[in-house]
Amino acid sequence: MTLPVAYEDERLLAVNKPSGRLSVGPTDPADLSVQAEASLQVGQDLFIVHRLDRGTSGIILFAKDAETHRRLSSLFESREVQKVYLALVLGHVDPRSGEIVHPLRAFGSGRMGVDPRGRPSTTRYDMVERLPATDLVEVRPLTGRRHQIRVHLYQIGHPVLGDARYGDARPVGGAERLMLHAQHLTFPDADGEPVTLRAEPPEDFLAGLRAARGR
Repeated sequence: MTLPVAYEDERLLAVNKPSGRLSVGPTDPADLSVQAEASLQVGQDLFIVHRLDRGTSGIILFAKDAETHRRLSSLFESREVQKVYLALVLGHVDPRSGEIVHPLRAFGSGRMGVDPRGRPSTTRYDMVERLPATDLVEVRPLTGRRHQIRVHLYQIGHPVLGDARYGDARPVGGAERLMLHAQHLTFPDADGEPVTLRAEPPEDFLAGLRAARGR
């Protein structure tokens, strides 16, 4: 399967990661990571710039050289990259727009949680569409903690559908995939000009959305 390319030039590759795939790791054909497959696809080793959770689909960046990798990694670390996700959440968010500010820390076995001793974490959300039992929301994580969006939405009582880790009944809503998609990235290029990359939601996300709409 060829990874959908969202953008490519001589220094950068952005692909639309499928849900269920690791961002980095295995080179075994039975469980090939997106980094390994993208490297095979372009015929060179790629440097991963950031990661998405296995269940999350959407745009993910790779650098083709060490200098570009350093520059882009620095932009992520200094929070100069704007990230926009789509999430289908259980129930109806109230208020329809808001900011979630809860410190997060690791609790073992890869699980994250809210804790006063954790690292400061902020997530903004805006409702896009109200559905019978769920809401489609646009989410902007202002910090980059592990599982941040999933934990924050669960904390306010609206876990992401399909989440098998954060939710009272899992997978949340019985969805077949995690209904979280990284749709946009905006960052300055080497000359300081803004670059916006977009990855459209894949068919399995759209199918989950149609099911939530009752169609």
